[in-house]
Amino acid sequence: MKNGNIDRRDGFDDAAALLDGLLEPALDVFSALVAADTTFPPGSGYAGFADLVEGLFVDLGYDFRRVTVPESLWHVPGGPASGDRINVIGEPAAQSWMQDEERAALGLYYHVDTVPVAPGWTRDPFRLTREGECLYGLGAADMKGTIAATWLALAAAKKAGIALAYSPQLYFCTDEEGGLYPGVRYLAEQGLLPPHLLNFNGVAAPRIWGGSFGSFSLLVRITGVTSHGSSASGINAIEAALPMMNALVAEKANVAAITSAMPAPPDAEGPLRPVLSLSAAHGGTCGGQIPAAFEVTVSRRYALEEDFDTLRDGLEKLIRDAVPAREGLGLSIDLIGHLTPTADADGPHWPRWQAALSKGFGYAPESFAKWAGASASDFGYVQRTGLTQEALLSGLGGPGRNGHGPDEHTTISDLTALARAILAYLARDFSTGMIPEQTSSKIKGEPN
Repeated sequence: MKNGNIDRRDGFDDAAALLDGLLEPALDVFSALVAADTTFPPGSGYAGFADLVEGLFVDLGYDFRRVTVPESLWHVPGGPASGDRINVIGEPAAQSWMQDEERAALGLYYHVDTVPVAPGWTRDPFRLTREGECLYGLGAADMKGTIAATWLALAAAKKAGIALAYSPQLYFCTDEEGGLYPGVRYLAEQGLLPPHLLNFNGVAAPRIWGGSFGSFSLLVRITGVTSHGSSASGINAIEAALPMMNALVAEKANVAAITSAMPAPPDAEGPLRPVLSLSAAHGGTCGGQIPAAFEVTVSRRYALEEDFDTLRDGLEKLIRDAVPAREGLGLSIDLIGHLTPTADADGPHWPRWQAALSKGFGYAPESFAKWAGASASDFGYVQRTGLTQEALLSGLGGPGRNGHGPDEHTTISDLTALARAILAYLARDFSTGMIPEQTSSKIKGEPN
């Protein structure tokens, strides 16, 4: 094996042979990631997670910098978010094994937050539980398992000393799970992302990403007047909210009647449709007291063809019209989360990423299909900056994995398959004729 120079020929096959032997350390990494509480809301664990990922990846040859989203961009008084929104960028260190020659940057993107623990878990959500092929834990599929898969791929690449096609940059970002100002949005707007990105917020399936819906959430607060439960002098905030909630439930059918031309998943029954839901409600303290405050979170998923400002204005009008006018009764509406739709994210790097996915997972070329999702992504913000319209998607989610639900899990075989795909895409000797950068400038030292 030759080391430390651009004439190295050890490549993908050498590194792939090491994956099985590095699986147990990768599972230790996975365990540490799951054990770190990054639930959003509130997203108060980002500083600790930054410490963690820096410690996990430093020995693989990375230097790090932290970029914090200014509080003025995400803070809503009384809103669900709290704590610093710390994003971590990992870049190959000057003297690392990855810096044997100059090459184009490749961004590897992950959101680090998870949804809160849902009722119904039968295992500890903050402990990686291995049962046969299955790996259970909060964020196992969405999307901490993909960080472990990347660690596995990079560890094998380093140990084999392979030559790389790209310089892999790491982006650990905040507030994808419904935040008001996701970290990747801020990085894109600050010009801190490369135009070539791998996004791991997808499914373990032969999918060509056709985009995704947007989503936004409104926090509706109704305030009344507290009194003794037997008194008629109070103003019951929960009861005052009932007409509004009934109006929103009635509106669900109108929203569901809308269809999108965005390509639906292969197993979908009909076209993709928007969704309106009452996703959270809080109020009251005890049976002996008239509740003076009630909060409802209203969520709307919307298609690329819909206009956010029009939707928000219409939804706020429906809410205001339904809350009875009464002295002493208050109403406020705040936007607490927003992800814009993502358009078709195809681009020139897709054919090679498809080949890498086929190498990793064993997908047949004809099994790939382009489809969008009613789930939302923070990549729409990246597209809006014009930095790039392309994003290569994969991940460890999918049907039966219970993402966002109890007993979320992935599998060992998919974890290693994703690591193999990442490794193939990084390896300079893999599908060399499909590297777009070579069409204008041949990588130095690449065999004909």
